Amino acid sequence: MGQKANPIGNRLGIIRGWESNWYATKKDYAGKLIEDHRIRTYLNARINKGGISKIVIERTLGKLIITIHTSKPGIIIGKGGGEVDRIKEELKKLTGKDDVQINILEIRRPELDAMIVADTVARQIENRINYKRAIKMSIASALRMGAEGIKVKVSGRLGGSEIARTEEIKQGRVPLHTFRMDIDYANVFALTVYGKIGIKVWICKGEVLAKRDLNPNFIGGKSEVSDRRERRDDRHDRRDDRRGGGGGERRGGGGRRN
Repeated sequence: MGQKANPIGNRLGIIRGWESNWYATKKDYAGKLIEDHRIRTYLNARINKGGISKIVIERTLGKLIITIHTSKPGIIIGKGGGEVDRIKEELKKLTGKDDVQINILEIRRPELDAMIVADTVARQIENRINYKRAIKMSIASALRMGAEGIKVKVSGRLGGSEIARTEEIKQGRVPLHTFRMDIDYANVFALTVYGKIGIKVWICKGEVLAKRDLNPNFIGGKSEVSDRRERRDDRHDRRDDRRGGGGGERRGGGGRRN
């Protein structure tokens, strides 16, 4: 089952949350679902080089809240916030709603995001970089950033060969059957002059033992705000340790001189 089911959909409600949060009756469910698909298709085409990982859509009392997870927030925001305002106006025309809110969350470690890794490999293949070199660079970056394992599979006319084939490169452990393992997955296409090349990426980020908040805007079980606060506290602790250690050595040195 782990080899056939999408790893993200397989873990919904267990350690992952839904990327569309809203309630609907039988009459308007299909319309909202189609509208979500249009919004995501439009934003991915509109911000083609924005490093978008996922788009979370929430609906509350006639208000449409769109959260874009990206590794390049500056491209989406634009100079003085002008670009994001234009995107908001375009989304109002697309959806026919007056109250549209756009939030942008920065992905701090894009090397551990499967969608960004797959998109990076696809862009390199389109620029005629050797596919093995591109994959090995992405694998090395992910493992260096703390991933427990990563698997990359490419299919198509690799290197412009006559016959299409499938190749897979894997390092570390990627247990697809274990539901408590946090596995990110992405599937993208590279559009080359000799045809489409499919790229699939699985990244294992470790085991989730405690109960996790299923809000998709929470990163790694923590919100972006709490994650930033923890990093700041760690920096302060390390700074205090260095100051304390330095003072102790100076006092010890003085004692030896006496």
